[in-house]
Amino acid sequence: MILLKRLLPMAALACAAVLAGLYWMGTREDAFPPPASAAAGAQADAGTLLERGRYLARIGNCAACHTAPGGRPYAGGTSIPTPFGTFHGPNITPDPATGIGAWTADDFWRAVHDGKAPGGRLLYPAFPYTEYTHLSRADSDALFAFLKSVPPVRQASRPHDLEFPYDQRALMAFWRALYFRPGGQPDRADAGRPAQWLRGRYLVQGLGHCAACHAPRNALGATRDPERLAGGMIPGLGWYAPPLGGDAVAGLGRWSEQDIALLLKTGLSPHSTASGPMAEVVLGSSQHLSDADAMAVAVYLKSLPATPPALDANAGTPSAALMEQGGKLYTQHCVQCHQADGRGSGQAWPPLAGNPTVTAPSPANLVRVVLEGGFAPATEANPRPHGMPPFGLVLSDNDVAALASYVRNSWGNAAGLVRPLEVKRSRDAGGD
Repeated sequence: MILLKRLLPMAALACAAVLAGLYWMGTREDAFPPPASAAAGAQADAGTLLERGRYLARIGNCAACHTAPGGRPYAGGTSIPTPFGTFHGPNITPDPATGIGAWTADDFWRAVHDGKAPGGRLLYPAFPYTEYTHLSRADSDALFAFLKSVPPVRQASRPHDLEFPYDQRALMAFWRALYFRPGGQPDRADAGRPAQWLRGRYLVQGLGHCAACHAPRNALGATRDPERLAGGMIPGLGWYAPPLGGDAVAGLGRWSEQDIALLLKTGLSPHSTASGPMAEVVLGSSQHLSDADAMAVAVYLKSLPATPPALDANAGTPSAALMEQGGKLYTQHCVQCHQADGRGSGQAWPPLAGNPTVTAPSPANLVRVVLEGGFAPATEANPRPHGMPPFGLVLSDNDVAALASYVRNSWGNAAGLVRPLEVKRSRDAGGD
C-alpha cells in the first residue's frame, strides 16, 4: 500500500509530462521561419501573379468549401458533414471584419502550411492543411493575391456544429502532435525524378489534396498512408473513393496516362464516368487543369504501385437464383444503354465490364448511382453529358441488391454480392 501511494504521484506526474509534451508538439511553431514573401518581388507583374492565383484556386477547388450554393464567391457557408459533426466553410473574401482582409501573406502561409490562423488558433483539418502544407511559398502568395482581389463580402462565418469533445478546439493540439507535421515541398526527397513526375506529385499531394478522399482514415479522422492513395469511404458522404494505385481491378492498372488525364479534363474515360463527389471535383476543379498539369498528375498516379485496397469487402459470391433475378432486372432496365455484354455504347453509356465503379471493393458507388442516377459533369469539353435516370423509386432494396450483384459478377467481373442492408444504408445516406 505504501509503495502504491508513492507510485501514484509519480505516475500522475509522468502522465502530465506526456500530455504537456504532446500539447507543446501540437502547438509549436514550425522549426523554420516562413520564406520571405514572393509577393513583393512580383509587384511589377501583378497581373501574372493574380492569374496564377486564380488558376491555383480553381485546381485546388477552394470554392467547393468556401462558396455556398447560390452564395457570393468565397463568402463561406458550405456545410461539410463528417462523423464528428458539421463544419461550415468560412468567409475568405478580403472583408476585414468577417473575412481575411486583415490577414498578411505570412498569416495566409501559416494557415495553409501550419494549420494556424492569426494569433495561433489551431484550425480543424476539415480545412486540408494536412495536404496544403506541401504548397510552395510562391504558390501560397499567388493564391492569397487572388483571394485579396475578389469582391469583399461582409458575412460572418457560420460556427461549426460539432459534438463534444470535438468542439473543444484545444484538443486539436494533441491530434496535431500525433498526426501532423508541417511539410516542405514534396519533390525535395526525389530530386532525381523527372520534372513531370515531380509536378504531378506536387499537385496530387498538395493543392489537389487527393488523399483527403482517396486515403483511408482512422477513428480520429487522420489519413493512413496518404501517399499510397489506397482508397476508402468518404467520411460523412457515404461514397467510396477508389484506390489510385496500379491494381488492375480496383485501381488504375488498366488505365493509360491518357485515360486518366481525359477523365480529369472531361469527366469521361473509356473505363468509367465520373459521378458523385468526383463529378463535382471534375466540374469545379480538375477540368481547369492545364493539359500539361493533367498529364503530370496522370504520370505520377501511374507510378504508384499496385497495393491491396484499404477496404476488403469479402462479400461472398451471389447464388444462381440471385444472379437470375438480377439478370432479369438488367434486361428490363439497363440493357438498352449498357448492352447485353456490358460493354456500353460510346461515351454516353459507359461500359460496366471492368468498370472500377462496378468492381470496387465497396458497392456503395454503384448502389448510389442506381438509386440516384448517374450524372457526368458538364465540362467545357463535354458541355451536354448524358445522364442515367434514378431507379430508387422504381426498385426495392432487394431489387437493387440483386441488380448490383448481377452487374458486379458478369462479363468477367468478380466483385462479390450486394446485400439489401447495404442498399438501405446507401439509400439512407443519400436521403432517398
